[in-house]
Amino acid sequence: MRRYLRALAIACALTGSAGLAAAQDYPNRPVKIIVPFGAGGPADIYARQLAQHLSEELKQSFVVEDRPGAGSIIGTDAVAKSAPDGYTLLAMSNTHTTNESLVPNKPFELMRDFVPVAGINSSDLLMVVHPSVPAKSLKEFIALAKSKPGQLNYASSGPGTPYHMAGELFKFMSGTDIVHVPHKASGEARNSVLGGHVQMMLDAITTMAPAVRAGQVRALGTSGASRSKIMPDMPTIGEGGVPGYEATIWLGIMAPAGTPKAIVDKLNSSINATMKRAALQEAWAKQGATPMIMTPTEFDAMLRKDIEKWAKVVKTANIRPQ
Repeated sequence: MRRYLRALAIACALTGSAGLAAAQDYPNRPVKIIVPFGAGGPADIYARQLAQHLSEELKQSFVVEDRPGAGSIIGTDAVAKSAPDGYTLLAMSNTHTTNESLVPNKPFELMRDFVPVAGINSSDLLMVVHPSVPAKSLKEFIALAKSKPGQLNYASSGPGTPYHMAGELFKFMSGTDIVHVPHKASGEARNSVLGGHVQMMLDAITTMAPAVRAGQVRALGTSGASRSKIMPDMPTIGEGGVPGYEATIWLGIMAPAGTPKAIVDKLNSSINATMKRAALQEAWAKQGATPMIMTPTEFDAMLRKDIEKWAKVVKTANIRPQ
């Protein structure tokens, strides 16, 4: 037994030493960040901003590659199957935590096949309708939806995405029957609402607020527990007629399971240092995004809590698994 324990201790020490050596040399070639969503959405935008800063921070290229499809499953599976060496990372969102209960037959499990690296940011969603919709307030929209059950539509970037879950939560809490129209990417969903093909959408405030200011859509409410700092005159959905409603979109970085802890810690430190930059925080604040600065352990706990939260919502609201 003593020999076994001694051998185990030596093996662990050697493994740890190898991980530290790998981290000291990391990164020595370009790092790929796979975004499993479409171009132009929050994950794509913020992953590219983060990649630029990390390239400066770590003196190596960080390259973003969009691989949308199947509500994030295609791109996420590609990362799960990648070598756990820190050179392929996943830009993920709460789509991934909801998919744990909404899509039971995925080729991966989030907390088994990935390791949490760092949070990026969070932001409110903004409920908007096309100007042709004859509702000037949230209460009027709810009344309109109740008078026309199954006749109004809402857009999302696919099953399990924050836009989809926010829409289903709204339907459940407001007692309305609005038809879900999934799209391949958030940009397509956004364009459907801007073009009047779909009446409503709950979209990231960071990307939809400019369209509101331009008069292309009408805003009815924000999705946070309190009013958004970039649209302080806009009531929350909770204030507007659905008490207790809250849904946000957040982003983070994960790596394939088995990635050396030393590399994960180095990435976490560099990402957090990036998000502490005053210029970046100021730019994000103007867009309505709040940095999520946390350790890998804290991010792990947040992910597990969010998985549990949305599993309850899926069950309570009777949202059908995809």
